[in-house]
Amino acid sequence: MMVTTTDRKVRILESRNKICPPAKLDDELCFYSPQENVEALEHPRVRRWIKFVLHDYVPKVDKRFRTILLLLPCTKTKPYLLSPEHLHINAGLIEAGFRPMGGETLAGDFSAHLPPGFSPEVLSLAPLRKGKIVIHRAVISEPLVFVPYQHVFKWSARPSPACAYDDPGLFESRGNAVSPWRKDFTGIRISPTKWKWGDEERRAYVAMHNEMSGKLAQVIARLRRYYNSVVAWVSPGLTHRSFILEREQRKTNGVAAARRVGEKNLLLEGTNDLLAPGDRIECLPTVEQCALAKARLAKRLRRPVSAIGGYYSRGGGGATPLALPEMLQFLTARLNEA
Repeated sequence: MMVTTTDRKVRILESRNKICPPAKLDDELCFYSPQENVEALEHPRVRRWIKFVLHDYVPKVDKRFRTILLLLPCTKTKPYLLSPEHLHINAGLIEAGFRPMGGETLAGDFSAHLPPGFSPEVLSLAPLRKGKIVIHRAVISEPLVFVPYQHVFKWSARPSPACAYDDPGLFESRGNAVSPWRKDFTGIRISPTKWKWGDEERRAYVAMHNEMSGKLAQVIARLRRYYNSVVAWVSPGLTHRSFILEREQRKTNGVAAARRVGEKNLLLEGTNDLLAPGDRIECLPTVEQCALAKARLAKRLRRPVSAIGGYYSRGGGGATPLALPEMLQFLTARLNEA
């Protein structure tokens, strides 16, 4: 039998390389397909975490300041702060004058992994403050739903699951978001190491997508009173944005409204479909801002840029799309408005 990256034992070895010591992968928290994502919600460690963020987590907010909740995407690198995306985003926020308010940092545990040129401040878990504006950061994570920055590494004096999991299982475009070892596997091989989803993968994707959207809506509805606004910094067209957007915004953002399963179109529900209008998450960057960033990037590089994905989505050019200087100026401008 040909060994490919879709063999679970091989996949787990790959997953371990995504976790920076002293954090350690929990092999049971590896979810490589939509079906495994659905089952993840019943894993005891995941279930305890989701109960915590749904019912028990309370942010510490000083009413003297205008406070924004900034939602960032999860990343393959754990802890998230050491991913190229979060490194550049946080460095951009610090450069714009948003500085850590003391408190916890990952610098002591993970400084050996900090790339040259980055200040240890990018590893701060504390809120960021600029004048009367305070930014609380959290991560949209499948299957953990919502991860406050202060609980990225530790939670209740225990290791956080946010530094112990790997979940590429909802990203069909990568070609390996399947579990051929499962009885309900229906993926179709398109190359020796790439697959496209079959009906069971698509069915499970819709189920997990809508569970994520619903649980995130519960979290935001409960926490909204602590914040002046909630802003998500998520790439257009990708899964994290799909979790959030209301139905009427999907086409404009290049986000599917449904998935075809057999003879049926199963609808995808966004968090903003479930929230009251005044509680909805603001999704940035906008499509218009992406177009402007693309034009400005082409000017800086002095050559045409066909898309901000591809090379830049893998960290090329010193930044991921959300962390390009041409893109980050829109985020910092919005945060300065409070």
